[in-house]
Amino acid sequence: MVADTRTLLRAMFDAAVATADPAKIVPQNLPDLPRGRTVVVGAGKASAAMARAFEQSWKGSLSGIVATRYGHAVPCDRIEIIEAAHPVPDAAGERAAHRILECVRRLGPDDLVVALISGGGSALLAAPVPGLTLADEQAVNRVLLASGASIEEMNCVRKHLSSIKGGRLAAAAHPARVVTLVISDVPGDDPAVIASGPTVADPTSYSDAREVLKRYGISEPRSVILHLDAARDETPKPGDPRLARSETRLIANPQRSLLAAAEIALAHNIIPVILGDAIEGEAREVARVMAGIARQVVNYHQPVPAPCVLLSGGETTVTVRGKGRGGRNVEFLLALAVALGGLPNVWAIAADTDGVDGAEEVAGAIVSPTTLCRAAESGIRASDRLADNDAHGFFEAIGDQVITGPTLTNVNDFRAILVSAPPLSG
Repeated sequence: MVADTRTLLRAMFDAAVATADPAKIVPQNLPDLPRGRTVVVGAGKASAAMARAFEQSWKGSLSGIVATRYGHAVPCDRIEIIEAAHPVPDAAGERAAHRILECVRRLGPDDLVVALISGGGSALLAAPVPGLTLADEQAVNRVLLASGASIEEMNCVRKHLSSIKGGRLAAAAHPARVVTLVISDVPGDDPAVIASGPTVADPTSYSDAREVLKRYGISEPRSVILHLDAARDETPKPGDPRLARSETRLIANPQRSLLAAAEIALAHNIIPVILGDAIEGEAREVARVMAGIARQVVNYHQPVPAPCVLLSGGETTVTVRGKGRGGRNVEFLLALAVALGGLPNVWAIAADTDGVDGAEEVAGAIVSPTTLCRAAESGIRASDRLADNDAHGFFEAIGDQVITGPTLTNVNDFRAILVSAPPLSG
């Protein structure tokens, strides 16, 4: 039996993460042994753990390289693990991307490429097209991350600056068979968006990428603008014969993790309400909507009576205008706390399932009915911190951060708003 509200919220989050554990899901999705060689490549925050699970289950010979975020490596015997920077790419990621391309370029039709792809892979595979530099990619990434652009918009641009994303990895591996095992961290589970779809045909165009930059007022670096204007060498599109032998298998996603959290709630006689696994928008705006739903439960017992928990996943965005560090989960929670105004019996957790909220080594935080009062007692005005995009500083000051360390998986953000009746002890 879970002893208190905080423990219950954390148990739901832990269940969501455990459902996407590569050690459990990769062995269930192994391809058939090829007649030729097996080469494993990949990128993402979960890719090293996926690589270890794969090589421990694979009966044949294999070799390969995967790139993961600093601090997310695990030891492998036959697959080389390279750590690189996220969310802004670095030289290590650039070297890894070029080495991965070289691994697959001289394969034949009897060979097999297994691509292990998870969230974060786009930043970890930095291979600028000829004429652009790593500095160009870094500059665009920094501006896009602070702009409020969605992950689909960011990855549309990234694909058109890269030699490996947007299906180019699979094209380079032709005529080998390519099987991609994907852990989804994006709303809608579109494999063309996850890690910028290195093995998947790209339906977007140079024109779409230009429109994204225009939408957010991005006009630098000039080299990037000129490259997009020139629109040479489009990414592989649906129907490209080089991708005819490329197959994608979705092995974990946010919906499955929400269902796992729902089971924890049901075991404690709490009604789970899954609001959606693909919720997007500005974190603070999503928080206002969620606060309204929680108030409806408290005041009118709709859409269900308490005790209940409102579960959701997806990826919100933060447009950083203040001096704070952003962080979409903590910004969501701070905005939620402000909107609830200390409403009794409403608790919440929001955390990134990879253990890192934005660029911080913090997964997220917990909100309780006493959050605003405890902050005020410390001389902290929640509304001021929200205006400054300083939610990380806010929750650090009151001791309500959720810190997990790298979870070695990634099915995006997890949110649970629990309305208790009668009150649970906290």
